[in-house]
Amino acid sequence: MKTYIGTKLIKAEPAYQEIDLKHLPAKARDGYRVVYPDGYESWSPKDVFEKAYHQFGSDKNTVTQADVDGFIAKKEVSTVKANTTLVVVTLANGFILTESSACVDPANYDEKYGAEICMEKIKDKIWFLLGFLLQCGINGLNGGK
Repeated sequence: MKTYIGTKLIKAEPAYQEIDLKHLPAKARDGYRVVYPDGYESWSPKDVFEKAYHQFGSDKNTVTQADVDGFIAKKEVSTVKANTTLVVVTLANGFILTESSACVDPANYDEKYGAEICMEKIKDKIWFLLGFLLQCGINGLNGGK
């Protein structure tokens, strides 16, 4: 078998489902009710759903600043060689983005200002990546072919 990756834009809400474990009484299991663009509905266990989907802040097929900020899981800032700021950001999916900024004269160096410059560049990359992901969710990875 070959390996495939897919992206879908869906509607979902927290839900539970009664499950029958054969010899045990029915139990409620946390999960999500999922509605696909064609109206098909299904239920997904919470852990499976939350691993596969990331909530966008808008229903208008747009990426928002909150989406960009919310996709940042961790930020590390460090100074290198007395005049360079290095920022390493880990995204919600584990992907890592890095940026650096530097000044000519170490006497003018300010790590906080360097980190702000790096974060602007990183957030531009996240806008790009989430826009790509949203486009895939709307049109599929093959553009509806």
